[in-house]
Amino acid sequence: MTRTSSSAQVHVVGAGLAGSEAAWQIALSGVPVVLHEMRPARMTEAHRSDGFAELVCSNSFRSDDAANNAVGLLHAEMRRLDSLIMRAADANQVPAGGALAVDREGFSAAVTKALNDHPLIEISRGEIAGLPPAEWNNVIVATGPLTSAPLADAIRALTSESALAFFDAIAPIVHRDSIDMSVAWFQSRYDKPGPGGTGADYINCPMSKEQYDAFVSALLNGEKTDFKDWETSTPYFDGCLPIEVMAERGHETLRHGPMKPVGLTNPHNPTVKPHAIVQLRQDNKLGTLYNMVGFQTKLKYGPQQQIFRTIPGLEKAEFARLGGLHRNTFLNSPKLLDEQLRLRAEPRLRFAGQMTGCEGYVESASIGLIAGLYAAANTQGMSLAPPPPTSALGALLGHITGGHLETIEAGSRSFQPMNINFGLFPPLASAPTKKADGTRLRGNEKTIAKKQALSARALADLDRWIADHLRIPRAA
Repeated sequence: MTRTSSSAQVHVVGAGLAGSEAAWQIALSGVPVVLHEMRPARMTEAHRSDGFAELVCSNSFRSDDAANNAVGLLHAEMRRLDSLIMRAADANQVPAGGALAVDREGFSAAVTKALNDHPLIEISRGEIAGLPPAEWNNVIVATGPLTSAPLADAIRALTSESALAFFDAIAPIVHRDSIDMSVAWFQSRYDKPGPGGTGADYINCPMSKEQYDAFVSALLNGEKTDFKDWETSTPYFDGCLPIEVMAERGHETLRHGPMKPVGLTNPHNPTVKPHAIVQLRQDNKLGTLYNMVGFQTKLKYGPQQQIFRTIPGLEKAEFARLGGLHRNTFLNSPKLLDEQLRLRAEPRLRFAGQMTGCEGYVESASIGLIAGLYAAANTQGMSLAPPPPTSALGALLGHITGGHLETIEAGSRSFQPMNINFGLFPPLASAPTKKADGTRLRGNEKTIAKKQALSARALADLDRWIADHLRIPRAA
């Protein structure tokens, strides 16, 4: 870091995953921070509690495989940077095959306690209705896709353009004791164990071809949530499509997506291969609640219960939560934000999380993490070099702040929310061609070796960046 200027205190608006992580990183850097959260005085369409980092769409942080999966790599990088979100996730994990899933309530409680207990973090409950006060000269806005209308309107006025938007959907949650285990069974796909898991971490419900055909027909004909006039042109995010929208894209789409029958064997009838399989993932540490994987939906509540109870094993399902749909907003970040996530029109405002155009819990938290490090460095009169573009954190940051240059140059509106993926990484100088024993890589082995090489390069480069640039004292 190089010394440039100094200021006093950082304000973080929003205590979701990004805001919570940002506040934690600022405090670890020895800088006082005020964390503002409007709940419970004002709730959103999706939240149910006043806890920090409440998970609303899923309880899964997705793959924890740092060698072969980009989001697993992002997990590993965040752990190296003392991430509170990853610390709480690891402490509250529940079995989920190769994924890192968490007990929702325990996770949120752990994040809330850590932030409440930190001596440099002040919690302020109440809505910031409009732009933060002018005297706040170092602000992180991490209000997420459900930003309150007054603040969203103020940001739109400041940027002179409308925010982009998309629809996001929530999957139902089922009470475990209402699932018929004489029909369903426990198994992870390909028996793959994961964090805290055994290789038998999902509940699987099999479908015959006739049952699948009837199910798809019911999805297509079921009564859906009506859109308001101003919502009719809002697109869906492809990474979280409602299940009935997937069904509209082709009769077999679900069998190649969340209902694919591969890697699983029905112990109740091992000689018959299911035509499709519905999976449910543990949602809380007690194992009393299970989330229907990939079953986010815009069906109305009555049709949801009727249609989902046609799934074998779920005939008597009791739902702790039904699915839903909400409209998310995000900034045209490559045009509006600089390389340190500051609003070009008003640099005292820095943005973080899903609002910047990243998608996913881990991605949102990671952008909160780097925003917090930038804000802390600024407060201490320092300038922090960006994380290497070869790292998952740097690749995601690059996509948000400059990866869609055509958006800036052509004035198009093509920028869309993005999960971390290896397609965002700079290519290897030379792709691996041989195994450790000297024999040539063939077929899928080349893809696996390439991912592993990208991951190894990312962690090595990030470690050097940490050693070279994060020299400010950091205390847990």
